[in-house]
Amino acid sequence: MIELALTAAGSQRVRFAISPLEEVLGAVQTLLGLRRHPAPLPWLSGVPDVPELTAVLSGRHYITEFLSPPPDGPETTAEAQLEVVRATPPEQVALELGMVDADLSGLPADPAAARDLLAGQLETVWRSVLAPQWPRLRELLAADIAHRTRQLGSGGIAAMLAELHPRVRLSGTSVLVDVRARERLSIDSRGLLLIPAVFAWPNVGVVTVPPWQVSLLYPARGVASLWSTSAPSEPLVEVLGRTRALLLTTLDRPAATTELARRHGLAAATVSAHLTALRGAGLLASERRGHRVLYRRTELGDALLTGKL
Repeated sequence: MIELALTAAGSQRVRFAISPLEEVLGAVQTLLGLRRHPAPLPWLSGVPDVPELTAVLSGRHYITEFLSPPPDGPETTAEAQLEVVRATPPEQVALELGMVDADLSGLPADPAAARDLLAGQLETVWRSVLAPQWPRLRELLAADIAHRTRQLGSGGIAAMLAELHPRVRLSGTSVLVDVRARERLSIDSRGLLLIPAVFAWPNVGVVTVPPWQVSLLYPARGVASLWSTSAPSEPLVEVLGRTRALLLTTLDRPAATTELARRHGLAAATVSAHLTALRGAGLLASERRGHRVLYRRTELGDALLTGKL
């Protein structure tokens, strides 16, 4: 059990962020069979040969923190994280690589050289495999954050954590994470960072190694259906038209206009017009999240979709 004690200063800073490099690590570990995923991902077969990175990620209990440094917020880019990786002090690199429970004999003995080699391989995997899929992945992660933020605002941290993961709960003034490790940490003034991840499923992880900010990684909502699209029913098509019925059916999780346009091969202007009409009819609601507007079904939209009107 890991206990994260919420100090007076730390309890005021519970925030969310997105980590592109965490998805890189998760994708490689999924290929290694060390992480599972609830949906088939044929595009993962294109991961290039990165033997040294693969060696590090074959660790079963620890795979470093510096290869996926805690992000600043929901807008953090892979490029910004890679800069942090390449700026990690050699002594920190040596400390963390020394904790990895895997054979790292193929890595350079010089920590700085090992860091730069691994950073280059991270970038290779990112550009060749994850970057083409990132818009869709990012929309799912942003939708998860929007959902959790609403929970936090309406019910507080206890209500939000209660649905975050079965192994996470609030007890008094501490966040308890039911994992194999045994540790007690006090959340400092930087607060607790919550990071949804596509490739975390079904586990939860905690970043506890100094000097990194204490962070909790958890599976994002809707991962199982990320690459699947349900066809609209014919009665719904007859009422709304095929495109509007398709969009209403698709929005079982919040999404932005550009994501929906890419997914269905439609012009963004066409999608925008249909979303506006569906929102005007009360079937959808919208919420601005950063630079994006996310659309989601309302209760009326759910009722129409399920034939309960």
